Amino acid sequence: MARRDSAELNIVVRLSMVVVGLALNGVGIGALIQAGLGLGAWDVLHQGLSDHTGLSFGVVVILVTVAALIPWWPLRERPGVGTILNVFIAGIVIDWVLDWTSSAHALWLRISLMIAGVAIFALGQGMYLAPRLGAGAREGLMTGINRKFGISIRLSRFLIEASVLVLGIILGGSIGLGTVVFTVAIGPSVQLAMRICGYRERTTGDEVTGPVAAGAPGR
Repeated sequence: MARRDSAELNIVVRLSMVVVGLALNGVGIGALIQAGLGLGAWDVLHQGLSDHTGLSFGVVVILVTVAALIPWWPLRERPGVGTILNVFIAGIVIDWVLDWTSSAHALWLRISLMIAGVAIFALGQGMYLAPRLGAGAREGLMTGINRKFGISIRLSRFLIEASVLVLGIILGGSIGLGTVVFTVAIGPSVQLAMRICGYRERTTGDEVTGPVAAGAPGR
């Protein structure tokens, strides 16, 4: 009985980490949007689509996440409960943050929001990924391509995110200092957050979940 209670408590803790982590992802992205100094590759696309469709940023995030799950079936990726929660929570929180805040104008505040946004997003990613309850839709694309076609995680990540960024720029998404800071800082920051949250890598090399997740936000 004690062992069962411990297992139930463990899954409750892990699920709570996933939910809080995804919510922090949404807060971090909201801060980056309000900073107005540029977004990460996927969010450049989300913003461009939002501007062209009239849909809210959060709704676009949800729809793109669903679209990113479609190739999982031919790539033989398996979603987990974290994958399903990933579809909705961040997008809902992003819209909530944008509804209750406004764009920053003072440069010092914009830079502060940018730095805080990256830090909060990284902490959220660490909390989401550490419990191992399912990869994010975008992360699953990269690991699926790695297994299906033998393309390294790093190369598949680069090809996908470069394509997403170019499309987002074409659609008018926001790029700038924040894009550079996010791209450079997010990998090491997420790896640190994952370690703080108790994540331990199972293997080494290109197929390690830790570097994959750290290099590619699992939203």
